[in-house]
Amino acid sequence: MLSSLPESSHPAKHNMAKRKQPPAGSTFKGGDFQNPATWLPGFLHYLEAECGMSSNTISAYRRDLQKFFLWNTNHHKKTVHQVDITTLTEFLDFLQKSDLAGSSIARNLAAIRMFFRYLMLESVLTESTVDLISSPKLWQRLPKVLSPDMVNELLGSPVGSIDRYARRDKAILAVMYATGCRVSEVTGLKIADVNLEERYARCTGKGNKQRLVSLTPTAVDAIVTYLNLERPDMVANAVTDEGWMFVSRSGRRIGREAVWELVQRYAARTGCGADVSPHTLRHSFATHLLAGGADIRALQEMLGHASIRTTQIYTHVDHTRLKNVHQKCHPRG
Repeated sequence: MLSSLPESSHPAKHNMAKRKQPPAGSTFKGGDFQNPATWLPGFLHYLEAECGMSSNTISAYRRDLQKFFLWNTNHHKKTVHQVDITTLTEFLDFLQKSDLAGSSIARNLAAIRMFFRYLMLESVLTESTVDLISSPKLWQRLPKVLSPDMVNELLGSPVGSIDRYARRDKAILAVMYATGCRVSEVTGLKIADVNLEERYARCTGKGNKQRLVSLTPTAVDAIVTYLNLERPDMVANAVTDEGWMFVSRSGRRIGREAVWELVQRYAARTGCGADVSPHTLRHSFATHLLAGGADIRALQEMLGHASIRTTQIYTHVDHTRLKNVHQKCHPRG
């Protein structure tokens, strides 16, 4: 049996746009028993137009729902009116047996929950059984964090004699660790978003929300070197220079997948582990700041978390600071 947390503790939860009544002219009728996938296009449009979700989040919800629809077709072929707690529990067990991470299972459930709430808004359903199931507690496993020494090795691993775009790669790694930005936020940076003199950048996070993040001297130096010595040649053959900070060899905006690949390549070179990803640098950034005495509310703003609960997971990783405080303050420490 899956253990659970209150629904509000889920990191991927979004507030549904509230309607007092179903939209006028809705073509959905409570008596129509159809494949759940019938309502997917309308739901995705709702996420974009009314909830203001980013394209990356919408794509993740689409994939998760299509996984549920395919499983339902292969096992039960139930309509949205017939999906019950037993059906959902079996699907969650299926995900768990597929060795899916707890966070991924929780995200799948969040997508299904929002989908069924949308069906209630459209008067397809009068109630949702999904809300009776809370998110699995497994998603709260501690994130992987690199030590400061390992981060320094990773940031110094791009070498010009070996790596074709070593200056760009070094700048990307330095910016990710300096700011704690998500990979999509780093690839979405434009040159105009960065103020090197004042050492800050304006990034766009989930829900198209913007925030200012600080840059370290190391990150500024890496960016300056890349902009002066490497980027001009990379955009020379491009039709137009669209002003993206980090570009591919064709001079166009670098993709998230390319950043994942370069992080994993350098992580393997330095022996950081096969499970290191761009998000590992974000986790390390947050944990190291807490260990240095940063306030958790300030960290929440730096990371762009909507809820403090999402930020609080890093307090479980910060053993060093708590041990030092105990030794300093306890009478018998």
